Amino acid sequence: MRNETKRLREIIRLDTELSTVQDLDILLERILTEARKILSADAGTIYIKDKNDLIFSYVQNETQRKKLPPGQKLIYSTFRVEINKKTISGYVTATGQYLNIPDVYRIPSTAPYQFNASYDRVSKYKTTSMLTVPLQTNRGDIIGVLQIINKQDMKGTVVPFDSEDVIVCQHFASTASMALQRAQMTRTLILRMIAMSELRDPKETGPHVNRVASYSIELFEKWAQRRSMSSEEVNKKRDVLRMAAMLHDVGKVAISDVLLKKPGKFTAKERKIMEAHTYLGARLFLNKQSEMDEVSAIVSLTHHENWDGTGYPGRVDISTGKPLKKTKDSRAVCLKGKEIPIYGRVVALADVYDALRSKRVYKEAWTEEDVLHEMQKLSGQKFDPDLVAVFFDILDLIRSITARYPDSD
Repeated sequence: MRNETKRLREIIRLDTELSTVQDLDILLERILTEARKILSADAGTIYIKDKNDLIFSYVQNETQRKKLPPGQKLIYSTFRVEINKKTISGYVTATGQYLNIPDVYRIPSTAPYQFNASYDRVSKYKTTSMLTVPLQTNRGDIIGVLQIINKQDMKGTVVPFDSEDVIVCQHFASTASMALQRAQMTRTLILRMIAMSELRDPKETGPHVNRVASYSIELFEKWAQRRSMSSEEVNKKRDVLRMAAMLHDVGKVAISDVLLKKPGKFTAKERKIMEAHTYLGARLFLNKQSEMDEVSAIVSLTHHENWDGTGYPGRVDISTGKPLKKTKDSRAVCLKGKEIPIYGRVVALADVYDALRSKRVYKEAWTEEDVLHEMQKLSGQKFDPDLVAVFFDILDLIRSITARYPDSD
């Protein structure tokens, strides 16, 4: 009874907390983490429905994570699977019915679905008990699947999920579905803003901003952990940073496409106009309604400041663009070192890395070797040296993000 009361309190707390998470990717990760925690499960996966496919979006595996060095994350590949009743996740999506399977290796041959053991063979992991529930809106639309794997008892032994687990998981899935709907709407609105920018600047694509945002939160998280920031504070800041990072160049909507699409070098006058996209973007968030507005303004304004004080726009009045403090040649005094907010320092690194690695109409993508050499070269000049060190520590994770959001052909 005491355990059930504790679990009920946890569910009530999560109902409230999930409603505060705004970013879609952060929310998916949080849903999976909390579902596993409530159900005492070792692993789990979230699939998101996209037309006739399920996208393998997030996976967690505590057994596999413990094999990694401290603080390192499990790296996985995302992929699509066609929705049909032959797979467990496909069956749940197609029918809207949950499946509680005590042992996936003992599914009757007469069942329409079967377990694909190839995942276990590749990962050298043994899946046994599995609870799969649909993520369903209040209109009955299925937007994804939550799959929880290998429930563990107090001794760590894998056991089947019971009927109480099913009720708890279905309630949690219902709450998660409402939060996901809201987060998907927020993501859609942000991507529409990006699409407006893309009409003017072909560099501002959905995959580009998703990569920059994903790099940014991983860089920030590792940086924050090294400074003993609480996990609660890290999660909160990751949520707003990811969305703000997606909007880092939103000010370009105010810049002429003659400049945005110019293949050659800018004149001094053109460069000054181009540099204005920083404070023009920040100006969009002057009427702050939330922490996201505040962080978005910071990122827009400071993601082109350099660690050595050679960046732009410097100390300017956002509403006018005029210098608040001038140098001898009447330019705005630039921010330098830790004067640059951490959000701006993080996005600066993420943005430049992605720009160098990406093909553009005016250039080919750099090789990874050349890009990594350039990142090291710019440490202490353009970039915060501590963040460059973090970048190389999580390079495998950075590479997995690049693969997750490929440019369209």
